[in-house]
Amino acid sequence: MPATSHSHSSRRRRTYGLFAAAAGLATAGALVAALPAGAQDARHGKPLPSRYQDVQLLSFNDLHGNLEPPSGSSGRVTEVQADGTTKTIDAGGVEYLATHLRQAREGNKYSITAAGGDMVGASPLISGLFHDEPTIEALNKLDLDVTSVGNHEFDEGAQELKRLQKGGCHPTDGCYTDEEFGGADFPYLAANVLNEKSGKPVLKPYWVWKKKDVKIGFIGVTLENTPGVVSAEGVKGLKFKDEVETIDKYAKELQRQGVKSIVALIHEGGQPASTSYNYDCDAPGAGDGISGPIVDIAKNVSPSVDALVTGHTHAAYACTINDPAGKPRTVTSAASFGRLYTDTTLTYDRFTGDIARTAVKSANHVVTRTVPRATDMTELIGRWNTLAAPIGNRAIGYVSADVPNTGTESPMGDLIADAQLWYGRTLDAETDLALMNPGGVRAGLTYAAKGTEGDGVVTYAEGFTVQPFANTVNLQDFTGAQLIQVLKEQVSGSNASAPKILQPSANLTYTLDLTKSGADRVVADSVRLNGAAVDPAATYRVATNSFLAGGGDGFTTLGQGTNDLVGLDDLAALAQYLTANSSAAAPIAPPVTNRITIVQ
Repeated sequence: MPATSHSHSSRRRRTYGLFAAAAGLATAGALVAALPAGAQDARHGKPLPSRYQDVQLLSFNDLHGNLEPPSGSSGRVTEVQADGTTKTIDAGGVEYLATHLRQAREGNKYSITAAGGDMVGASPLISGLFHDEPTIEALNKLDLDVTSVGNHEFDEGAQELKRLQKGGCHPTDGCYTDEEFGGADFPYLAANVLNEKSGKPVLKPYWVWKKKDVKIGFIGVTLENTPGVVSAEGVKGLKFKDEVETIDKYAKELQRQGVKSIVALIHEGGQPASTSYNYDCDAPGAGDGISGPIVDIAKNVSPSVDALVTGHTHAAYACTINDPAGKPRTVTSAASFGRLYTDTTLTYDRFTGDIARTAVKSANHVVTRTVPRATDMTELIGRWNTLAAPIGNRAIGYVSADVPNTGTESPMGDLIADAQLWYGRTLDAETDLALMNPGGVRAGLTYAAKGTEGDGVVTYAEGFTVQPFANTVNLQDFTGAQLIQVLKEQVSGSNASAPKILQPSANLTYTLDLTKSGADRVVADSVRLNGAAVDPAATYRVATNSFLAGGGDGFTTLGQGTNDLVGLDDLAALAQYLTANSSAAAPIAPPVTNRITIVQ
């Protein structure tokens, strides 16, 4: 039976009051709650508590170790103005996130801070180089109370996740400082992630926040399809259960313990119809402006759950979606990389012990960089940057302009594919083409210098931010028929509703007809390699990363290659390519995104 808690550890600066559990006291509390606000305690002449107590829930998701302000489009949000126009705002960075959260908590004695997963993984060098210990340290300083796991929490496997929770030095790299890593002060929740052998959750399934006579339960789950978006090694020995069934199971368990106010932290999300963070996704009706997996989850999770904090899609929304009983329920997501936080008011009814859902209010707020920086976060960043500098500041290449990672086909994705084809040919001259998964392109390259390296210089740290997974470059043989099938899998099967368009090397071209549906969106007779039609019966040598080579992201055919050859990690391949093919006098220009012809 997982324990409930009113505190995390002796390191916490905030403490929560004890909840009176004795039956007599509980009955008295219920009677007090039923009295009108402002009533007096006859014994002491003191005001009795109001029946209703507003509880502030601050939340965010998908931080991905972005301690420093993210660069390029990853560090901006779009805001809809009153006249319908939009503007972009620079956002993000834990120095600013800390200030915003601390200011938001001022005057709110009942305040909880929760997160929706992917706090770590796919992180920039300052965090990823140290197995995300800096991010856990920052989250402790942010006074995070609780988070669900996300798929990226399993990038390095369940044992590494447990180390992040409990502390201890890394089993291979050891300790990075004089002090042993202390672990997270907050609980990671993994209700639907089970050990295959024991059948039990690998971490706590839920946690209960308590302050005086108010208690709220949190259940944390990640997407059931985590094995489809994480390397096989990362989820080895684990089983991922259905999100709705799991949440409902533990909601009942919490209710049996007398916890009636429940929030689900779900690392799965949706896509609003607009990319503006303040878009009204409840227009014209509740939830009409959002689609994706979270909609079905929200419509089916038990009505006993009062609010859903979500993530994974890196989208921003504060929507209302009706529960199975037809009652409105708030569903939120705060984009990604610490650019937004959500402020939700949960009105707790002391008489029922539940949330008065008609009084729930929620909105996203921008983590602007116009507020003072939190000095403790500035110190933290400086300390870890000093350790990372000897590696991170090394120049690996030069670009003539920004290389963004936006668009169905992105310049950064194309550049990585070109690098992997080039590197593949150093391993095997017969390598024909390369394919890169879009989710592995975590950022673009910016022309403007981030530090003292100079404009146009690409540092190892910047390359690490683009490709932080340490996947290897793998070569495999496929028939032409299989190659065409791989392209069809971008827009069919598990990718039918949310296509994952692979980034091709320059010598592969084809047409994608988005007016059609399913696999028909790939115009098969348009596929050309070096200008010639792909021969279904011929054999082609294809370079991918190890994630794709294992059939990740729904590309099952890529898991069927033969004649495997495993090279260095993908970042090393990119670094070698940039070093060999660019200089200060002759920088690489952003690739022109004309490899995929898109018909809409």
